[in-house]
Amino acid sequence: MANLLSLYLWGEIVFSPFALRRNKEKLINPDPLLFLIMLRLLESYDFEKQMLERYIKDNAAKNGALKILEAGCGQAWGLNLEGITYHLTGVDVDRHALEIRKFKTKDLDEIIEGDLCNVNLNENHYDVIYNSYVLEHIQGAETVMKNFHKWLKPGGIAILRFPDRQSAYGFMTRLTPFWFHVFFKKIMMGDPNAGKPGFAPYRVFYDRVVSREGMREFCDRHNLKIREEWGHPYPMDWDSYPALLKIACRTVYALSLGRLAHGHNNLTYILEKT
Repeated sequence: MANLLSLYLWGEIVFSPFALRRNKEKLINPDPLLFLIMLRLLESYDFEKQMLERYIKDNAAKNGALKILEAGCGQAWGLNLEGITYHLTGVDVDRHALEIRKFKTKDLDEIIEGDLCNVNLNENHYDVIYNSYVLEHIQGAETVMKNFHKWLKPGGIAILRFPDRQSAYGFMTRLTPFWFHVFFKKIMMGDPNAGKPGFAPYRVFYDRVVSREGMREFCDRHNLKIREEWGHPYPMDWDSYPALLKIACRTVYALSLGRLAHGHNNLTYILEKT
């Protein structure tokens, strides 16, 4: 079994980064040495939260009242934007999650039910787009990124948080079936609501853009400036995770010869539309 996994990892991780990929009649050669570029690691969730709030408030200081789009809104708005004026719009394909936000949390000014791939929103309209742990669940995530670019005002910022598909954890998530994700969340993590409508986990696809390499490539092609790029030390609440998962991640990291990151799992980006 270990030999089979090693062979799979060899083909997936060692050879594929050197292959040329065609994109809109343009050949793009992914950087096979990206994993050697230093990635800053977040000190804590509080540090990350304060950084994101600071960027949004700085935007408000320049532009006044903000139009903020929470793209894939989940069950709660996690940022404290006290002191600024803003209109918060939530869009999500999950009606159950929207109803929780509308009738229980009550923190959205506007609710839109729709798929981020094809929902019809105004161009150059939003000062801030906030997207947290959503891209990995979308088949066609690059289409969503193109929509974000279209919906943002010039000078607007997109805040993205997602698991890196090229981390050891991301690789194992791609490799395992959805029923196992539900089992892990419910039994091993002790979440009784796992798999119920409106609750995680959700199916994952991990398109290429849901990675450091893919995101940097997308930004280069669409004139998006990377203002911030951070990794989450794997993960920051690592002590609460089962020992078996930790062993599995370290094993996959070793078998990949370091190509799959073990030092981080999640990524946080702040991108500016130029």
